[in-house]
Amino acid sequence: MKIRALIIPALCLTLFSCARGPKDGDYTLTVLSTNDVHGSWFDSTYVGGRIKNSLCSVNTYVDSVRKADGKDNVLLIDAGDCLQGDNAAYYYNYIDTLSPHLFPRILHYMDYDAVVWGNHDVETGHKVYDRVNREMRAYGIPLLAGNAVRNDNGKPYFPLYTIVKKGGLKVAVLGYQNANINAWLGEELWSGMHFERIAPRVQKDVDYVRAKEHPDVVVVGVHSATGTGDGNNPEAEALDVLNTVRGADFVICSHDHRPFVETRDSIVLMNSGSHTRFLACGKIHLSVKDRKIVSKSYEAGLIPIKAKIADPQMREYFRKEYEAVKAFTLQEVGVLNVDLRTRDAYTGMNPYINLIHTLCITQEPAEISIAAPLTYNGTVKAGVLLFNDLFTIYPFENQLYVVKMSGDEIARYLEASYDRWIVTASKPGDHVLNIIQRDNPRTMQKGWSFVGHSYNFDSAAGINYTVDVTKPRGSRISISSMADGSAFDPSRIYNVAMTSYRASGGGNLLQEVGIDTDRIGDRVVARYPEIRNILYDYLMENGSIDPEVIGNPSVIGSWKFIPESLAGPAIASDMELMFGK
Repeated sequence: MKIRALIIPALCLTLFSCARGPKDGDYTLTVLSTNDVHGSWFDSTYVGGRIKNSLCSVNTYVDSVRKADGKDNVLLIDAGDCLQGDNAAYYYNYIDTLSPHLFPRILHYMDYDAVVWGNHDVETGHKVYDRVNREMRAYGIPLLAGNAVRNDNGKPYFPLYTIVKKGGLKVAVLGYQNANINAWLGEELWSGMHFERIAPRVQKDVDYVRAKEHPDVVVVGVHSATGTGDGNNPEAEALDVLNTVRGADFVICSHDHRPFVETRDSIVLMNSGSHTRFLACGKIHLSVKDRKIVSKSYEAGLIPIKAKIADPQMREYFRKEYEAVKAFTLQEVGVLNVDLRTRDAYTGMNPYINLIHTLCITQEPAEISIAAPLTYNGTVKAGVLLFNDLFTIYPFENQLYVVKMSGDEIARYLEASYDRWIVTASKPGDHVLNIIQRDNPRTMQKGWSFVGHSYNFDSAAGINYTVDVTKPRGSRISISSMADGSAFDPSRIYNVAMTSYRASGGGNLLQEVGIDTDRIGDRVVARYPEIRNILYDYLMENGSIDPEVIGNPSVIGSWKFIPESLAGPAIASDMELMFGK
């Protein structure tokens, strides 16, 4: 494969001295990276004979690069979010906990040099990621997170860096976890540590590693989004690092699922996107004279991955594990008596979001539910439900919290949510959905897509309300009553069911109404297991999902966009722009 046709050159002639430099000569190191794989380990969707991008496909490209450039001249790292998002990850995280975990074995098979810890890896909890870390260490593969600091001794919970020898060069790889973990995940998942901002400490760490280890090449892996480089967002610090760090050659970033490459005269930033759609590829060329590096130049770009070229040897090597996952996820769990289309949640009440609300509001002592569509555009057809379908209905391992909120806070919360979801319309032909004409690499949406993230489009159940699309934020929401017809009181405290992600501050919606999510424990009155497990238990108890039951207005209430004569046609037009007829 011709890597050079896919990369963009940038040149730097900065002189570096190195106390213990490599031998004189010319060197080229290729840096390959994945990130946000989200459990895409196998190339099968497990049903229907469909194939998908996976690490099996990535391995074909990695092997070709190693053959072209020499295995000893290739560094392979992952920038996090490996352990969540697919049937295989779920199976080896929570079902088969006695066999060696599959992910470390895949890393070993593919000869990864290092992995950075991601926020969705934290989501699996101590029992899972501590086990995975132990098994990775047994293969000599470090899990890095230098800014995840232990509370008891101030040291990193996982190593800050590792040293790798490649083609006569000494390479330092530093790794950092996202600094905004406490805004999304309950402390029970990351107990015993805290997370420091990345950008303010990277320079100190790079200087420390350079002074101690005298590396020839430094790679900084951050499970943090690209961002804008303004230093204000703890969730997106990659450009902050790129703009400020000196002495690093590569910054590998992740988290936002947006493929991105930027080369500068003395450093490269790479983000391969997500779900193995791309493999990030960078090269550094070094010239050494008198044991000193006298010149460096860089190339970087993205290699598109094709699902159909999955490595047959890798597929066969893990055939037994694949079949175990497949057998588990194809087990029948109930009957679905209505089609579920997740994108219908953007238009108003519908069976999909009604189901999520029903699962949440029926957990004691919840009186109101707040929920968003977490699958962007998925469909589950009516008929026999397989466990595999539950991953489409609810893809994340979010727990369910019940949180105290006043009626006034609930109303203002809904104003904040719908302000991300819709725009004010005044006449036919205006947009109602908050969309823009642009390709969205995160959702693979072409042409038109939402300005914001649809997983923050929360609606409510347990109350009756309307959303006036002709009015601005602050006056759109009108709550008429509770679902049972009793009065809704702005001054009363209600028990509100929501995901652990939202309760911990995810999406900043609670913060927008003045709720301190750092002290959310003061408001939590109940905690439940993962919502997908609640769905499974519901099916085990009831056997089926019926639209009349999950759409019972006396339980979940009702809501709609008004005026319907304007909102209905406008939303239908906006949906057609995004998804077609």
